[in-house]
Amino acid sequence: MTQELPFDINIKEPRWEQSSFTGRAKHFFMVTDPRNILLGPSVLEEARTIVQNYRTGIPTPGLTEDQLWRAKYIYDSAFHPDTGEKMVLIGRMSAQVPMNMTITGCMLTFYRTTPAVLLWQWVNQSFNAIVNYTNRSGDAPITTSQLGTAYVSATTGAVVTALGLKSMTKHLPSIVGRFVPFAAVAAANCINIPLMRQRELKHGIPITDENGNRLGESTKAAQQAIAQVVVSRIGMAAPAMAIPPVIMNALEKRVFLKRYPWMNAPLQVGLVGFCLVFATPLCCALFPQKSSISISRLEPEVRAQILEKNPGTEIVYFNKGL
Repeated sequence: MTQELPFDINIKEPRWEQSSFTGRAKHFFMVTDPRNILLGPSVLEEARTIVQNYRTGIPTPGLTEDQLWRAKYIYDSAFHPDTGEKMVLIGRMSAQVPMNMTITGCMLTFYRTTPAVLLWQWVNQSFNAIVNYTNRSGDAPITTSQLGTAYVSATTGAVVTALGLKSMTKHLPSIVGRFVPFAAVAAANCINIPLMRQRELKHGIPITDENGNRLGESTKAAQQAIAQVVVSRIGMAAPAMAIPPVIMNALEKRVFLKRYPWMNAPLQVGLVGFCLVFATPLCCALFPQKSSISISRLEPEVRAQILEKNPGTEIVYFNKGL
């Protein structure tokens, strides 16, 4: 007879220790694994059943710890953590690499004409809006107004940046023009994320002690969380939008691409995809999901409220988001 799996495994938290970069990287390699978007409805439902049964203390015969963790990551990849609803396919974290490699590859390939710049910046920001809506917080949901404002503002910012830099780099070496899409994406992230999370900047995000006990809300913690997410998002885009242009600039001078110019886009998309497979999880792991901030950096009234009830508190924690 096989021994039943004990019910003391905390599957609410990641499998690996999150205080180290290595542990966070392992976690996000699982979260962003693009193979998960190929899983059929029956596999997703089986994973949901395993996870829900384990949480409620119902044993699954023959279940091993590795199988439990695999089911947990499959479940997390497809179902919203707050609502439990199945998420839109292209909005899932596992779709980030294939979607971004296609969009980014096309942005880097078709950057020479104004209509192409407009089209692909619009497509990119439309995809970002879907991702932000799909991964919205159940505790602080994004309203249609907030989503629309962020979408229009980010798209406008990206297009204005791209077209402005494109006109400025007309007389510079071609390699310089290849980096215009990256500048536009970076600008859009600086606009989009704060706008999408404006409610947090106004009212604060929950802060807790190290045991997860809620201590209050802080706008200073929200500012740090959003800054970390912006840096991570720009970091994700940097290798995929900086390395392929250099390689493609060299390849376009060779006989192969001159003879087969139609290979430009597939090669560009492939190079971007290779970079994103590593850049996406590694940049998600730059900062702990459960980030910390010194109590001395909080708003005076929040600090006083916490110290009144919890004297001696020096560090508080918050969820930075993705």
